[in-house]
Amino acid sequence: MLPMLVVIWGVIASTLQSPLLPTPVEVLDALVRESGSGALWHHLGATLARVAVAFVLAMLLGTFIGIAMGRSTATNALFDPLLVLLLNLPALVTIILMYVWFGLVEVAAVMAVVINKVPNVAVTVREGARSLDRRLEDMATVYQFSRWQRLRDVWLPQLFPYLMAATRGGLALIWKIVLVVELLGRSSGVGFQLHMAFQVFDVASILAYSLAFIAVVQLIELAVLQPLERRANRWRQPEVAHA
Repeated sequence: MLPMLVVIWGVIASTLQSPLLPTPVEVLDALVRESGSGALWHHLGATLARVAVAFVLAMLLGTFIGIAMGRSTATNALFDPLLVLLLNLPALVTIILMYVWFGLVEVAAVMAVVINKVPNVAVTVREGARSLDRRLEDMATVYQFSRWQRLRDVWLPQLFPYLMAATRGGLALIWKIVLVVELLGRSSGVGFQLHMAFQVFDVASILAYSLAFIAVVQLIELAVLQPLERRANRWRQPEVAHA
């Protein structure tokens, strides 16, 4: 399917002969040029670094908040209105506010991404915390598990599918938000390069950076997320088989 799309793209681009629709060869040339100069790796690395930091912070904060809300009715009642507010707050508004309040600095960029991601993680993990098996809780109490043992041996195995759902959904969201953050207020990253290319209508560079970014996202999906998802499904298989 993909080769056919490339062929159709090439035929249409060759027929139109327009700078607004470069041929696949022109996009490949731009990709090789940016890669050879080192610009591609520099900006791609900057974007991935922001994604990694924001993702780790958002997952830690969201997991902690989600478990607390799922295990405590009072905590859930206290934080639920704020969670609903943040879930419905547009990402663009958060980004602009962070830049206005803290300036065009790296901390503001990462905070904007984290604030947009934490509510999604918290909501997903909260549902997992609510569904924890009470019998396993009773067993942990009888055997006098410590808090760490309870978290490691009782909660995390049951929360793992919910954490995986939060991870996949979170990465899909963070990729998009980071590019907007870079476009609006950073001097490096794929989003910044897309902005620069847009200003001069360099469609070949726009497509080249976009394809490189998509390739990295797909690599992470195939090499990291799908194996983790298979592991999550294996954990649930004995329960299904027993049922």
